[in-house]
Amino acid sequence: MPFWAPDIGIDLGTDHFSLYVRSRGIVISEPSLVVLDRESKHTVRAVGDEAAFLLGRSPERLTAVYPIRSGMVSDFDIAELMLKYFIRKAIGVSYLGKPRIIVSVPCNMDDVNRKALTEAVRFAAGSKHVFLIEKPFAAAIGSGLPVYDPVGNLVVDIGAGTTDVAVISLGGLVVSQSIQVGGNKMDEALVNYLRRECSILIGTQTAENIKKDLATALPLEEPRSILVRGINQLNTSAGTVRLSSDQAYNAIKGPCAAIVKAIRWVLERTPPELSADIMRGGIHLTGDGARLFALDRFISESLSIPVLLARDPGDCCILGIGYLTENIQLVSPADKNATPGIRS
Repeated sequence: MPFWAPDIGIDLGTDHFSLYVRSRGIVISEPSLVVLDRESKHTVRAVGDEAAFLLGRSPERLTAVYPIRSGMVSDFDIAELMLKYFIRKAIGVSYLGKPRIIVSVPCNMDDVNRKALTEAVRFAAGSKHVFLIEKPFAAAIGSGLPVYDPVGNLVVDIGAGTTDVAVISLGGLVVSQSIQVGGNKMDEALVNYLRRECSILIGTQTAENIKKDLATALPLEEPRSILVRGINQLNTSAGTVRLSSDQAYNAIKGPCAAIVKAIRWVLERTPPELSADIMRGGIHLTGDGARLFALDRFISESLSIPVLLARDPGDCCILGIGYLTENIQLVSPADKNATPGIRS
């Protein structure tokens, strides 16, 4: 029986959970969703992919719960159960020495929520060594940026629940901002628009599909349209409406504008020397929400700064955490001069 468990890294997102095991790579990439019995929170029926399959198909006695909301632990007990399930699935339980764990968190996360998340991970894994890494810092590493050099890098990580904007230099966050706007807010905007303008009720999964297939951050030169099926509010029967790309653009322009506002806030507080670096190197977009069509052009035109979309934006954060997991000395230095921007 091995004595020491391998170090692991976790990207704990609002909608998605990724886990990296040292020397093995990414071993888990599943929804951060738990289905349990309404009468007993400790009676777990499904987690991750299995829970996502049951979503919308389960009887009333079962309920689906996302224990992480906007990067924060919204339900401590269920979060602990989910973490324990994924950790055991990834590395098993036959270890005497517990793993060291790196977890991504939104920047500007307050101490109360940091402590809650740390305790949830400790209880789930039985580990005393839990390190919290800001998402934009991990995403910058995962996208190949020189975060330890004396150069300013502006990273915008757009997740499901939050958008984190940070200027990174010399291994730390110089200026940062986190807002509770992301892919989920865009989905909500589409749901609200169709209910208000078309009298059609749709679910979040349908809104997600519309966002991927039709939504755009800028009007298209050649507009497109798709048929959307839902519930007609006027007669509570099945209904169909044709939604154009211009309508989808109008629906989600609010969340897009909020992201630009957060970036502008960070730029206004960035030291001049680092601002010059950003003007040359551009803004780097990461996170699944960055896949929205024309979002990079919208940000570039709004701020007059080049914008670069990462090659695999959804995986940047977990890849950055994986790099730190393989080089654990970067987050657990032996001396007292801990690496800036990294907290345990």
